[in-house]
Amino acid sequence: MTATESLRPMTVNVVNRQGEVVGTVTIDPAEFGGEVNRQLLHDVVLMHLANQRAGTHSTLRRGEVAGSTKKLFRQKGTGNARVGTRRTNKRRGGGTAKGPKPRDYEYHLPKKAVRAATRMAILSKFQDQEAIIIDELTLPEPKTRHVAGILKNLKLDGTTCLIGTAQLDRDLYRSARNIPGVEVAPAAEFNAYQVLRPKRLLLTKAALEELRRKAGARASAE
Repeated sequence: MTATESLRPMTVNVVNRQGEVVGTVTIDPAEFGGEVNRQLLHDVVLMHLANQRAGTHSTLRRGEVAGSTKKLFRQKGTGNARVGTRRTNKRRGGGTAKGPKPRDYEYHLPKKAVRAATRMAILSKFQDQEAIIIDELTLPEPKTRHVAGILKNLKLDGTTCLIGTAQLDRDLYRSARNIPGVEVAPAAEFNAYQVLRPKRLLLTKAALEELRRKAGARASAE
């Protein structure tokens, strides 16, 4: 996709639960930042991955392993190479030289950059034709089979998918949490890593409007 094509409004079909087209919506790239900055997306995804690290790795150094600190034998006169303590990293069972210790990997990029990356991640899903708009996702009861059937109709079964709703939908969340690779989240809580990680993005029409409203509010504030 060229730079000029990426700035053109996109027409996306709106489907129902059976996968039938029931309308269209127009997506203006300007609503989601206008263009995709891949370097910014890369930096923000690395930040999210780093912040998930526990940092509990730990190795024993020569001062922490069991063993005597006495020199094994005298320096000269034995005919052997000179050696020191049993705890040295050069011997089996000795300590680790400069091994990892517990540390905090957390860091944060500027908030404006993180919010811009989220908008770009959503835009990239539309540009790559990996986003689907559904008219509504109200369930008669919180059962996994209902969500599984909808995903099958939309040809999303067997693939990773993020389902975005306008507000927190507990019934939909409980119904989808047992399906491998499927995640449900309110549109207001999206982040770039969460949007880019799954292969497909499924948004309700109300969730799309919420994303537009939020993006417009951010743009006017910034």
